Amino acid sequence: QALTQLEGAFAFLILMDHALFVARDKYGLRPLSIGQMSDGAYVIASETCAFEVIGARFIRDVQPGEVIRIKDGQLKSTFYTKKTSHHLCAMEYIYFSRPDSHLEKINVHTARKHSGKILYKEAPVKDIDVVIGVPDSSISAAIGYAEAAQAPYEIGLIKNKYVGRTFIQPTQQMREQGVRMKLSVISSIVKDKKVVMLDDSIVRGTTSKRIVSLLKEAGAKEVHVRIASPAIRFPCFYGVDTSTVEELISKKMNNEQLCQYIGADSLAFISEKGIQEAIYIDHPQGLCMACFNGHYVTDLYDNET
Repeated sequence: QALTQLEGAFAFLILMDHALFVARDKYGLRPLSIGQMSDGAYVIASETCAFEVIGARFIRDVQPGEVIRIKDGQLKSTFYTKKTSHHLCAMEYIYFSRPDSHLEKINVHTARKHSGKILYKEAPVKDIDVVIGVPDSSISAAIGYAEAAQAPYEIGLIKNKYVGRTFIQPTQQMREQGVRMKLSVISSIVKDKKVVMLDDSIVRGTTSKRIVSLLKEAGAKEVHVRIASPAIRFPCFYGVDTSTVEELISKKMNNEQLCQYIGADSLAFISEKGIQEAIYIDHPQGLCMACFNGHYVTDLYDNET
């Protein structure tokens, strides 16, 4: 009864003295999976890569609107509502999830690599010297773009593993400082080269502007930026910290203005159709892409944006 009153994205694990209860939101916005250990014990994780680490095997996904009770080694399934849909967040594939995870039976690395190939078809760059990806979530897309372009893929950027994700830092100053600490360029890879740089998304533009600047400071002759997601123009109300329109640079600038702002020689995003093709899900509802097109899967309230 409590779950029927909730709108939005959630995945609950509720541990009680006698049982573990698992629940997923009725829209399936966030992933949740069931695995099983060799001794028969059940495990729950938001990504299937966790099962590999502990030696569990994947059993199945928790379905939207499903409540599962795990007690005495047995699973009991019920649904708290019949009004369910499949709208897994597209950004789970594009950015959040690990490449070795499978979401809705689709491998994340494969989907990202496919998006890179589609992006080359939609926005090719001629006479490329080298393709690089912004580590880590853009590497797979960069490999796909390079394969489609028949151009060499190289590791041109090195990530400091001890710096967290910069786009969720609370202030602009902290985000800029984080980007400076986060990435360094292998100058011998990019010097005097026509570089295509793949990134997963542009939210506020801070990271992209800094990386283009780093590449040109390292001697890159041209830097062409390709983004393996559509432009983010709408805030997410389902747990991602992009809460206001004012923070989203693609809402304030068109493609030409944004290209000039980040200092790139060209800029292109994959289309919505392209990302749907890359992340093929066998459900009629498809993906939640509200941050790209403003088509939210839930009713919104108190939303002034």
